[in-house]
Amino acid sequence: MKHHTDIVNRLLREKLERETQAKTRRHFIKSCAQGMGGLALSSIFMGCDPLQKPKAIAQNSFTERDLNPLATLAPHYGPKVKSVIYLHMAGAPSQLEMFDYKPQLQKYHGQDCPQSLLEGKKFAFIKGTPKLMGPQAEFKQEGESGNWVSNFLPHFKKVVDEVAFLKAVHTDQFNHGPAQLFMHTGSPRLGRPSIGAWATYGLGSENQNLPGFVVLTSGGNTPDAGKSVWGSGFLPSVYQGVQCRSKGDPVLYIDDPDGISRNLKKSTIDAINKINKEEYAKYADPEILARINQYEMAYRMQIAVPEVMNINNEPEQIKQMYGVEPGKESFANNCLLARKLVEDGVRFVQLFDWGWDTHGNVREGSIDLGLRNKCREIDRPMTALIMDLKQRGLLEDTLIVWGGEFGRTPMQENRGNKEMAYKGRDHHGDAFTMWMAGGGIKKGASHGATDDIGFSGIEGRVSVHDVHATILHLLGFNHEEFTFDFQGRPFRLTDVEGEIIKEILA
Repeated sequence: MKHHTDIVNRLLREKLERETQAKTRRHFIKSCAQGMGGLALSSIFMGCDPLQKPKAIAQNSFTERDLNPLATLAPHYGPKVKSVIYLHMAGAPSQLEMFDYKPQLQKYHGQDCPQSLLEGKKFAFIKGTPKLMGPQAEFKQEGESGNWVSNFLPHFKKVVDEVAFLKAVHTDQFNHGPAQLFMHTGSPRLGRPSIGAWATYGLGSENQNLPGFVVLTSGGNTPDAGKSVWGSGFLPSVYQGVQCRSKGDPVLYIDDPDGISRNLKKSTIDAINKINKEEYAKYADPEILARINQYEMAYRMQIAVPEVMNINNEPEQIKQMYGVEPGKESFANNCLLARKLVEDGVRFVQLFDWGWDTHGNVREGSIDLGLRNKCREIDRPMTALIMDLKQRGLLEDTLIVWGGEFGRTPMQENRGNKEMAYKGRDHHGDAFTMWMAGGGIKKGASHGATDDIGFSGIEGRVSVHDVHATILHLLGFNHEEFTFDFQGRPFRLTDVEGEIIKEILA
């Protein structure tokens, strides 16, 4: 009982301290000393009026969206899909060993790369004159569509007629961090919201007991760009991705401490949020609303998350289909979890799988050995994900996106103008492959083409902004009108660019 009394007393002290800080002259002067420069800068950069006082808000005037930022909203027009599962291969897989078959490149294997391809180009590591390297995999045309798939992906050929390929995606970023930021936020610099944050901001979530945007990682590391690739940027923080784990507790501190009952937890949250609502009524800070929702969401997640994140209760046939490994962190586990999450109404599920940076400096990072092993890790799970969603009638309401942050060069990497210990390819943004599957996607389509050696796109070139515009279109948004006002102007995911890729739409 004494412990509970201490908690209540601490909360009361915090409330009194906050009120004192808001009222005392000493705190005001201290804040001004630190914040006058910020006030001046905000006026220079067309921010909010620094002299305008926040409008007082009556506590009984909160809208549903105020108290629940994840309440469902209607998009601009009828959406083709309700949810998105984005599979990102962090490090950039080689399209030349997976989907973009180049028999001519094999003929030039071992020859010096023409200088015309090197002039004016920037590479992460290549120096001097590298040698061209032919495909290190065997290819066949698969399915009724006749699209090329390598022998690195024997399972994926079963669903090749379900997907639409983009063979000539390009980006102007050739380092992992900026390229990953660009791919997920529309900008290579920090501070922009991720596409998952935009989706949950615009649509809310169909399950109020789970986050609208869930992130799962595998491969032993998080992306090079860090958690900013699933951040909320200038959107309220409630829209950022919530990272869950596929082994151990799915969310840290999901269980209450010993001696804290469910009722006491609810009473504590109610007391905290009563104070938060009073603070919002005074200051109208949207982050206070985000804080209110996060407390409530955390309380509801304690019941919902352990159930949806439990793959042990799946039928044995489904486990074998994905190749899951209960108790381990794996891409297979995450694919099955992604299906369970969208089945339960989660809006956006982001899977990051690390380990695709195949430079050839180590065995694990080689094109012929390391890449083959990475393909083996994802081949069965991503195939099972498409098949499982389809057999449950969920594929028509779900969009699956697959890709990396850029592609790989048709030349063998030669750091310091010396050949690497293993076969590898450098970063390459001129042309790489992505694919999409699900609602609104033309099955078996292939858009775009690269030259004979896979160096540059020669037709159907699409940009990262085009990919974003297409994803938003399938969610029901006009990407040019889907904006958020920040620093005096409307921002959008596609910046001032982007065209819908109509060629892959059903």
